[in-house]
Amino acid sequence: MTQPHPDVSAFFDPDTATVSYLVADPSSGRAAVIDPVRDYDPAAGRTGAASAEAIIEAARSRQLTVDWVLDTHVHADHLSALPLIQAALGGRTGIGARVPQVQALFAAAFGLDDLARDGRQFDHLFDDDETFQVGNITARAIATPGHTPACVSYLIGDALFTGDALFMPDFGTARCDFPGGDAGQLHDSLRRLLALPPETRVFVGHDYAPGGRQPAWESTIAEQRRDNIHVGATAGLDRDGFIEMRQGRDATLPMPRLILPSVQVNIAAGALPQADAEGRRFLKIPLDQF
Repeated sequence: MTQPHPDVSAFFDPDTATVSYLVADPSSGRAAVIDPVRDYDPAAGRTGAASAEAIIEAARSRQLTVDWVLDTHVHADHLSALPLIQAALGGRTGIGARVPQVQALFAAAFGLDDLARDGRQFDHLFDDDETFQVGNITARAIATPGHTPACVSYLIGDALFTGDALFMPDFGTARCDFPGGDAGQLHDSLRRLLALPPETRVFVGHDYAPGGRQPAWESTIAEQRRDNIHVGATAGLDRDGFIEMRQGRDATLPMPRLILPSVQVNIAAGALPQADAEGRRFLKIPLDQF
């Protein structure tokens, strides 16, 4: 049976190598936004909205009605723009149902004692295999823990949005060394994704352009099964081999450049810290925690 074919517009942020998506049902004019970026200059401590405004302008120019503003997980490499998109375009914010686990881990690390740790900052928490609608297209949230405990991929018609779980075939898979990460869980999550129909379009959350190629973000399940350097047929890794590879590789990776500002904002659904009486906002920098 042929799956619905949503229109997918990608927005690449070269500063963080993040790909955000505007996903539209052409039959109804309804849409979802996935993994939008709030710009952040760490040297100046200055936020910006240019990346989000590009998505907002695209949605308005096409007269789309946004029903959902979704994150695939609590990002560690950019600040989420969920509030910016929602304020401009409406829609409900959402993330995976296990986000309270991530909130508990990082709220403790950052000393965010007042942060509610039940996911209430998001409008909706998606259970594994929960379905929802983007216009006339049925979508499904697929829990894909491993990179974080709360990672979720979104299957909207024939389009799969994998966040950080699965990258382009020549880059492989997500790291699993953040608090709550688990390489074995990631392996099992990816096997679920690779069991989807081979013609399923795959849209990744980042692309780091290995070998100096141009950034890319779309493949298919068939291509991932065959060519992914970590989980494809050519990799030749069973579950134990994948865990060994992933743990060895992760031990060599530096922390993401924006992990400290990003995580404390993103566990609050992208909300910036509350301003003080003089209108100033402050982020926390925990020492010797990561």
